[in-house]
Amino acid sequence: MKRIPPSQHDTLEFLASQIAEIDQQARSQVRQSVNQAMVASYWEIGRLIVEHEQQGQTRAAYGTRQLAALSERLTTQFGRGFDERNLRNMRLFFQFFPIRNAVRTELSWTHYRVLLRVENPSARERYLREAISQNWSSRALERQIGVLYYERLLSSKDKALVEAEAAEYTDSLTETRKDFLRDPYVLDFLNLDTGRFLEGDLEQAIMDNLQNFLLELGKGFAFVARQQRVSFADEDFYLDLVFYNYKLKCFLLVDLKLGRLTHQDMGQMDTYVRQYDEQIKGADDNPTIGLVLCSEKSEAVVRYSVLAEQQQLFAAKYLPYLPSEAELKHELERERERALQMLAQRQEAQE
Repeated sequence: MKRIPPSQHDTLEFLASQIAEIDQQARSQVRQSVNQAMVASYWEIGRLIVEHEQQGQTRAAYGTRQLAALSERLTTQFGRGFDERNLRNMRLFFQFFPIRNAVRTELSWTHYRVLLRVENPSARERYLREAISQNWSSRALERQIGVLYYERLLSSKDKALVEAEAAEYTDSLTETRKDFLRDPYVLDFLNLDTGRFLEGDLEQAIMDNLQNFLLELGKGFAFVARQQRVSFADEDFYLDLVFYNYKLKCFLLVDLKLGRLTHQDMGQMDTYVRQYDEQIKGADDNPTIGLVLCSEKSEAVVRYSVLAEQQQLFAAKYLPYLPSEAELKHELERERERALQMLAQRQEAQE
């Protein structure tokens, strides 16, 4: 193997760093363009809905009949991304921000969805300006609204103290790897025939809708490979999907599973992550993350498998469509019962 002289090696390191910087800037510009297009399109959709509503339709009649009919038609044509809740958010978006040029492209649609919960126009405008000037994430914005930052600022005689407290509070929101992952993931844009697809169909559908999947995956992710080979002893493994997060500076391995999560699934992902760290991860990369994306999670596996000890392994559920209101209520009731059972078990153990 030809040895590179130190001076030449330094030059290559500099070149590589410059290329990496350009690549990150390009990816950031792509994400910003996608975000701007999403915000602009949702504003336009909201405008069209409001203008149609004002043509002799009362709000009540429109909300109960026209919006439902519109949602059904759009869902049939484009998939499940246009349920009534989303359409109401788009309509409210236009009503709260009726001037197109006043819509700030620095904020994402997630930011605006949080702002739509603020009914006071003055407070909403203050939160918007603070989110931009302080570079708040949507999570930080939501938490500042939750602690009534604007209201406390108005009622306080020492406004500097409130502002300093807010800055300290926001800075304390250190994002962990778990904060970059979601559970569940809603994959309604794949338009899969529920219950009638294989893992290969799911993988292909994701590749066909990669841009939408990246948006659902979360912030900072870029696609790396599909079916990437990793060798272990005398056996080859093939990773379903591989991504890289430029904020966490680490790889994300995604294993797609139909059915219920098992201990074997997590053990297999643990092997993948260890081998990837050993064979592919660069010296400047942080430890690799493994995510098993399954159609049904097992709480027992989550609590008693390697998931309970590992900081690199995660499991999440995916939904092939947005759940209905009845399904959400049922799931919330299940979560409530599960929480009560766990509380009862802890009390029994303490006794």
